[in-house]
Amino acid sequence: MNENMEKIDKLDMAIISALQKDGALSQRELADRVGLSQNACWRRLQRLNSCGVIEGTRAQVNLVALGLDLTVFVMIRTSRHAKEWADEFRQHVERLPEVTGFYRIGGDWDYLIKVACRGMAGYDRFYQRLITGFELTAVTGFFSMEAIIDNRPPDLRLLDDAAA
Repeated sequence: MNENMEKIDKLDMAIISALQKDGALSQRELADRVGLSQNACWRRLQRLNSCGVIEGTRAQVNLVALGLDLTVFVMIRTSRHAKEWADEFRQHVERLPEVTGFYRIGGDWDYLIKVACRGMAGYDRFYQRLITGFELTAVTGFFSMEAIIDNRPPDLRLLDDAAA
């Protein structure tokens, strides 16, 4: 267990859960929702930020409304596993603006990349830049037809089950 988790109580979890649902809550609204004074809530919020439990806030953007109407999950296999190669590949992928998620994974594949782009032509442009300059054994894309659940915050009550 993370050492910061030992300091987190039910009120902290209530703050985290409320912010997961609505990161734009004012301090007063947040304090009211969790049953604390505004000052006590602010102190807890500062502690959760400083110990790294809460990492900023952001708006959830509808990518389709911006014309990014195709989501592709790209699976990559490579025969190259040296640290230097992996670091270079990571930097390369981080520079590709279509990438919304990037994971090193176990199993038959080495990497999973989540891409948001404008249609198939946008994906093809991404793909051509992805493979340029890197020896990749296999690259395959899985095209999302519908996002059924996307970016859902985890139910923090699961932590109570794990502790039991």
